[in-house]
Amino acid sequence: MDMLFIDEMRVETRVGAYPWEKALPQTVLLNLKIALPESAGENDDLRATIDYANVVKRLRDALSGRSFNLLETLACCVADLLLTDFSVPWVNVSVTKPGILPNIKRVGVEIERRKNPDSPSN
Repeated sequence: MDMLFIDEMRVETRVGAYPWEKALPQTVLLNLKIALPESAGENDDLRATIDYANVVKRLRDALSGRSFNLLETLACCVADLLLTDFSVPWVNVSVTKPGILPNIKRVGVEIERRKNPDSPSN
């Protein structure tokens, strides 16, 4: 499978279950793997692939004003947005919070989602 990857995209959003986490927006890191159309590299045309600049802008816009209790919910939101807005069949999303706990580099979740083949948009 051909895929686009975006590593350690920094996004400011509110995420956390505890009051001290909800007080201010936090930096989270997104790592994305997004299935590409098999023909993406055949004709050297941006319209035949996924424009990573558009992916980054869309995610930043969508997440900047949101609040989440769980990293799991944030990851599902990102996956749903990619599957819907970019009409891709598969995504892998990891979300990490760096330095959130003492003596721990980061905590996070990783999910994988596939577009529902029965979806009306297919």
